[in-house]
Amino acid sequence: MITIIEIRQIACVVALMFSAGVTTHAEVKLPALFGDHMVLQRDRPLHIWGMATPEESISIDFDGNHGHAVADALGRWSVYLPPPAAGGPFTLTVQGKNTIRLSDVLVGDVWVASGQSNMQFSMQAAPPWTRGTRNSAVEIAAADHPDMRLMQVPIATATGPQPDMQSTQWQRCSPASAASFSAVAYFFGRALLLKEKVPIGLIESNVGGTPAEAWTSMDALTSTAALMPVFTARAHMTDGLATVELQEKQEAEAAAAAKARGETPPAPLSRPTPSTWAPASLFNAMIAPLVPFPIRGVIWYQGESNTDVERAPIYQLLFRTMIEDWRAQWKQGDFPFLFVQIANFQSTDAWASVREAQRRTLRLANTGMAVTIDIGEPKAIHPIDKQDVGYRLSLWARDLSYGEAIEDSGPLFRQAVPEGGGMRVWFTHDASGLTAKGGSLEGFEVAGPDGRFVPAQARIEGDSVVASSSKVPFPEAVRYGWASAPDCNLFNGAGLPASPFTSLHDPR
Repeated sequence: MITIIEIRQIACVVALMFSAGVTTHAEVKLPALFGDHMVLQRDRPLHIWGMATPEESISIDFDGNHGHAVADALGRWSVYLPPPAAGGPFTLTVQGKNTIRLSDVLVGDVWVASGQSNMQFSMQAAPPWTRGTRNSAVEIAAADHPDMRLMQVPIATATGPQPDMQSTQWQRCSPASAASFSAVAYFFGRALLLKEKVPIGLIESNVGGTPAEAWTSMDALTSTAALMPVFTARAHMTDGLATVELQEKQEAEAAAAAKARGETPPAPLSRPTPSTWAPASLFNAMIAPLVPFPIRGVIWYQGESNTDVERAPIYQLLFRTMIEDWRAQWKQGDFPFLFVQIANFQSTDAWASVREAQRRTLRLANTGMAVTIDIGEPKAIHPIDKQDVGYRLSLWARDLSYGEAIEDSGPLFRQAVPEGGGMRVWFTHDASGLTAKGGSLEGFEVAGPDGRFVPAQARIEGDSVVASSSKVPFPEAVRYGWASAPDCNLFNGAGLPASPFTSLHDPR
């Protein structure tokens, strides 16, 4: 009997054959990921791969290093060259029956930027964005960084892991190329470029309005029964498609009628795109083609689409599974995975639950979290301050990946104990001191044995916070910033905000 794994392997082989157009006269081909102006990862074995005629001899030359391969029976070939040092520009030459020469190739650090719309959000005000980033005109005009290179993965979905993606290209960072690129990724890359003085390559692979399960492989999603709610939620979405189609038809008819009356048509409702919400669909088409390519790490901004009642309770497990999945796929160990905690936005308390899930994901090695609870916009799900987001991510990169001894985070919850009718709370990332920005400390709540939280008075005492309420004489738990758009103002001396948290073991 053929197993599911064998079926997937056969499907991948067939996809390889069709994507490369394997014939007896096939030319040497490189994946779409390779091109002029690209950045290759320094200090790691240099991996070059592609397709050719079966049994064709392939030679590779790069900066004085030479490699050789023979295509297998399916036309696949792969070569590893010694780890290159930062520098360039270089020329990469691949030769078989035909010759490919890629010019202006740099060697530096490559970061993958992924997630949903807040990562996709560009600097310029252009569809689908009605606003650009803060000071967008000034930022775009200054985006002239020849040693930073940008590449956008075309949006696509697939039912199985793809060996390649649609045609794309690397571009030098300029006002023209940066304007439509991920603003968070750009500001992150710019901070590293100016600090580390090595070429930076940014690969943007994101789709607005998408859940984490779409970015996780099917093997990982099916590795534990605890993730079955992912497929339940998908079934509910599929069952509702007929209703959605009817609603869209009614909207179109209402718009046509409004135009006929000379009125402005009502704005259509925003709905998820079914294909981009399918489990593993975006991983298959937009991440799988990248995993043979050595990288420095990943930055991630996502979570908003997992704040519904079905998805929020399992987000911690799902997000941890996704990170571990990507690391296993890349086979580079625990590379830095740096993510953004979702910002303040008026919605449901499930936003607080997802933030807590993100905070607890910091238990994974080499993860970092940029807290944005102070720079969101309660009435706008896409806040325009992307400069601080990129900068805060870069602090984690400089600490975890580049070895700088710098403060990379605001206060993070460490421990809470009852004391004198209140709860005393200790934090990590408090060496520079704790401070209440703008006045008295806000955002703390305490709960007694019944688990019901009430607002608390809070004060900073040295390296800890004491929170209490006359309504809770025997407190057992404390939380901070527990709302979709909370009023909270705890910072450290480095000017970085504290993450919302709850001391309860199970935040649900």
